[in-house]
Amino acid sequence: MSETLALLEELIRRESVTPVDGGCQDLLAQRLSKIGFSDERLNFADTQNLWLRRGQQTPLFVFLGHTDVVPTGPLAAWDSPPFEPTIRDGQLYGRGAADMKGGIAAFITAVERFVAEHPDHQGSIAVMMTSDEEGIATHGVVKVVEVLEQRQEKIDWCLVGEPSSDKKIGDVIRVGRRGSLCAKLTVFGIQGHVAYPELAENPIHTLAPALKALTEEVWDHGNAFFPPTRLQVSNINGGTGAENIIPGLVEVQFNLRFSTELDEAIIKARTHAILDQYGFKYAVEWRLSGNPFLTSQGALIDATHAAIQSVCGFETLDDTGGGTSDGRFIAPTGAQVIELGPLNASIHKVNEHIGLDDLETLTQIYQQILVNLLA
Repeated sequence: MSETLALLEELIRRESVTPVDGGCQDLLAQRLSKIGFSDERLNFADTQNLWLRRGQQTPLFVFLGHTDVVPTGPLAAWDSPPFEPTIRDGQLYGRGAADMKGGIAAFITAVERFVAEHPDHQGSIAVMMTSDEEGIATHGVVKVVEVLEQRQEKIDWCLVGEPSSDKKIGDVIRVGRRGSLCAKLTVFGIQGHVAYPELAENPIHTLAPALKALTEEVWDHGNAFFPPTRLQVSNINGGTGAENIIPGLVEVQFNLRFSTELDEAIIKARTHAILDQYGFKYAVEWRLSGNPFLTSQGALIDATHAAIQSVCGFETLDDTGGGTSDGRFIAPTGAQVIELGPLNASIHKVNEHIGLDDLETLTQIYQQILVNLLA
């Protein structure tokens, strides 16, 4: 059994549904403390955060990951218990196998191998872990970054082990992510009897044309790295449940995944301008989940392309698709940030899994990236 597989099995056995860590970070700290990494805990509220570092010189390379996983869903739907790692047909099954304990196991093993071969490597290596990525992400990496910034501990290169690969390991790396802006729109009317609409004001009716305008708005055309910005409605709630009452208000939740062509202020202003055209009373609550970021070039991308070419024999694709990740908290510090990890086909699903061969390939890629940058 490979070291990466053995470590991944240990991690899967530790139930760590967000924001619980389940002892995963203790295990990682024990492993890396043996090869010269300092062990610092930066916990906030119910979130456990781990900062492991070897060396004090620049440049600083960071592997970033999260030990928390999403809930399992119906246990009966799993072919094997989600927290009992099970091998079938060359695949390891278990919650977190791909998102993202597989990536964690691979980069921990890669670091161990690299340090064994290059004990006097250039610069510094660090591992940052949180148990709050799959949840609301308010006490995890964002808080750790605040601490590092306060003490001027600057990250040069950050590799997030999120499952970026599509058909085979290393075929896609994320070099950026779209921003995510959430909104809850409340439109106010006047409640009344459906038989007397002249005495009421139906907010669902008044909202309808405005909502159509919002969803048909051309926010931008994207650019070379990002697709056009999109607005998607996720929830609509209105009415009392009775069939003979005109509701007094309606609530709509929507989200915009936006490119670097826009920012939060522009989106808000344009949204309000559209709504104001329709003359109804409304309120909007906004929540910025993350701004877009992009690492279009640099030593980290060059080292990663070269490593994938060396280990896998093909050229990888730079991409900015998918949802948000904790990389959004690292990029504003000026660091180069990419995401490279397992296949994403089974993440958050029942019977989540990762290929045994993929684990070793990913470990080799991570190790070669370290060689390319710090050897």
